[in-house]
Amino acid sequence: MHITAALTASKGAPFELVSLELEDPRADEVLVRIVGSGICHTDLIVRDQLYPVPLPAVLGHEGSGVVEAVGEGVTSVAPGDHVVLTYNSCGGCRMCAHGRQAYCEQIFAYNFAGSRPDGTTTLRNGDAEVHGAFFGQSAFATHALANARNVVKVDVEVPLELLGPLGCGIQTGAGAVLNSLRVPAGSSIAVFGTGSVGLSAVMASVVAGSTTIIAVDLNEQRLELAEDLGATHTINAADGDTVERIQEITGGIGVDFTVETTASPAVLRQAVECLNHGGTCGHIGSAAPGTDVSLDMAVLLFGRSVRGIVQGDSVPQLFIPKLVELYKQGRFPLDRLITTYGFQDIDSAAEASEAGLAIKPVLTFS
Repeated sequence: MHITAALTASKGAPFELVSLELEDPRADEVLVRIVGSGICHTDLIVRDQLYPVPLPAVLGHEGSGVVEAVGEGVTSVAPGDHVVLTYNSCGGCRMCAHGRQAYCEQIFAYNFAGSRPDGTTTLRNGDAEVHGAFFGQSAFATHALANARNVVKVDVEVPLELLGPLGCGIQTGAGAVLNSLRVPAGSSIAVFGTGSVGLSAVMASVVAGSTTIIAVDLNEQRLELAEDLGATHTINAADGDTVERIQEITGGIGVDFTVETTASPAVLRQAVECLNHGGTCGHIGSAAPGTDVSLDMAVLLFGRSVRGIVQGDSVPQLFIPKLVELYKQGRFPLDRLITTYGFQDIDSAAEASEAGLAIKPVLTFS
């Protein structure tokens, strides 16, 4: 079928709206009419080739929409269902078998190859192949092909255009707190970076019952929003020693948990050094491959730990509906993070994201 998609033609190039041909769904695939598509930091660093996804390609991996057709082997969704598209996984490796598909041993082949795992493309521009299947979806388009494994059915009563970011950024931040770190009630946590991932971690900390929630950033408007969303303290990192300030807030012992979302080695070091004895730092930020960090081994010695987190350790078919229910109850106000843009304004939305003017831009499709 003919679709309109935002093509990334070359490194750093503006998005170009073009007409492409999308294949019909195979037996295990789902055709989705896209209603909303979040713009994630990962989309932009792939556009700029920090991660080497082959180009030209159609990116986008926070899609939400309505199922239009399913392959003959798909039973989990049906035409007319409202769905969120999330990351893809193989379903057969050791990690997938243990319910840890965010760490699938084939994660790059299923999400970053620019093709299906068998090497075939989902998109064409005339006789020329276009790389698609980004995160098993390529949602910067009016329609997307996804796999049954990365399609999540959601409540039809919730505005569908808001839900795409649940497929990556929001589930990552919330899942870091609720799934990965399993932050208990009464605990203390510091969140470094108050973009969509960090603010989702703040909201999840409120849900978890943390009694000390510290948000750290350089952007005063985002810090104000963090406070509105439940942060008990905010720190502008430009105003002196962040670690010292966290020690003051916690009576000199440090926090139980930290979440680092910035991909800055210096910030990751701070996120470790402000932990109390036995504390855990969850590292989320997507740094360029080969980025090194220096940590004080004596600090680590006293029971402190650092663990990487992908997709908030989420099993999307279970976790995303829980977040939707929390939103319906008014306990997880994800709409406070979102600014909508028409699909034709994708470059403006990307620029607003990079400039810090929009926390979570979402493209909408009429």
